[in-house]
Amino acid sequence: MSLVNITKNGKGLNVEQAVRARYSAASQEQIPALCCPVTYEKQYLEVLPQELIDRDYGCGDPSKYVQSGETVLDLGSGGGKICYIASQIVGPEGRVLGVDMNDDMLALARNFQNEISQRIGWNNVEFFKGKIQDLALDHDRFADHLKSHPVTDTDSWSRAQEFADNLRTNEPMIASDSVDVVLSNCVLNLVDPVARKQLFTEIHRVLKRGGRAVISDIVCDEVVPDHLKNNPELWSGCISGAFVEDEFLKEFERAGFYGVEIVVRQEEPWATVEGIEFRSMTVRAFKGKEGPCLDHHQAVIYRGPWKSVTDDDGHVLRRGVRTAVCEKTFRIYTTEPYADEVIAVPPYHAVDASDAVPYDCRCSAVRHPRETKGVGFDATQLPQTQCCGPDEKCC
Repeated sequence: MSLVNITKNGKGLNVEQAVRARYSAASQEQIPALCCPVTYEKQYLEVLPQELIDRDYGCGDPSKYVQSGETVLDLGSGGGKICYIASQIVGPEGRVLGVDMNDDMLALARNFQNEISQRIGWNNVEFFKGKIQDLALDHDRFADHLKSHPVTDTDSWSRAQEFADNLRTNEPMIASDSVDVVLSNCVLNLVDPVARKQLFTEIHRVLKRGGRAVISDIVCDEVVPDHLKNNPELWSGCISGAFVEDEFLKEFERAGFYGVEIVVRQEEPWATVEGIEFRSMTVRAFKGKEGPCLDHHQAVIYRGPWKSVTDDDGHVLRRGVRTAVCEKTFRIYTTEPYADEVIAVPPYHAVDASDAVPYDCRCSAVRHPRETKGVGFDATQLPQTQCCGPDEKCC
């Protein structure tokens, strides 16, 4: 990107207009400045037309974290490259949804859908027109309504808003708790900052319990000053709207995610402007810590190497210590991304849900072995006199 003609615009930049114009042009002709070099698995690119590959503008490959049979949602799907890669990974039993607000990009993605589907062997991709910070409103359906119910005055405008609200509530474009994994590739930074809280709330809403978001985006190491934020070229070029690294992670925390982690961080900056470094980063975060905390006599032992660690909710795990946890936290810790970090200590006899009592495991209490073995546990079992196995080789 050429920075020779950077202008210090006044406040009042229309972010959506700047992004729409830039990416409409990018759908017609490749704009290298919008690309951050990414290596994709070659086998998934072989079925894609070169035109679609050339007009993809990403900064990472979140599709690497998709699994077979899943329902995938790609935010800001553009020309559809990530969607068509994910389609091959999830297979015919899976489903892929792409959401974009740019008509030209949607046309590009849909133009190759039949051709790509024939090459893959199945058609499980669907593209929607909508804002990624408002995943409940299908803009194609809303536009169809406006054709027969045009807005001509304040009353018709109010009725149109009522119809839109009804669509959001009763026929949402992307339903709540319906998606296994939300992907996005260098798009969240293009959203106006005033809508970002809603954006992360929407990502959390549409995910199933236990689902995850895997987001590749451009981050910066310093706060971007106002005169750069108000430059339309830099904003639409994924510069001015970049998240500060630590703030990007905090956005997931504030929205209710857990297990937030950096899975990829570009070592060398992709761009540097006025000494501020901009680079690609991929973050993964999970949904599912909502609900009551009930005691089922479970514990986990943190393996190390740190002396202790603290999770987002204040649970402190000390190396080698049987830490008491509630049933919900036990389930979270024994699945991705924590499972390899802890040793699960379930009770010898499962606690019936009707007998479980509320338990606040943020106190990080030690779970006495008698609690997991059972108070009446009084077994005696000595080792065999011979430690050799069936093959006669001593252990």
